[in-house]
Amino acid sequence: MGKRPLDILNNTLGKSVIIKLKGERIFRGTLEGYDIHMNLVLENAEELKEGEAEKKLGTVVVRGDNVVYISP
Repeated sequence: MGKRPLDILNNTLGKSVIIKLKGERIFRGTLEGYDIHMNLVLENAEELKEGEAEKKLGTVVVRGDNVVYISP
């Protein structure tokens, strides 16, 4: 039986993820939490441009309706 998406997110807690948002913005950080709407909390977050870290942001909350994908 396949895993549900929120089960996969739960297994990714405390690990590094890359998140792509609408508008082509990409963030990398440690996934610290999420909810059923896919609102995400990232620690040590940084915004990426062309694969390189451009801006260090610290702790951020990403609203779930802006998320295109999450990659562990």
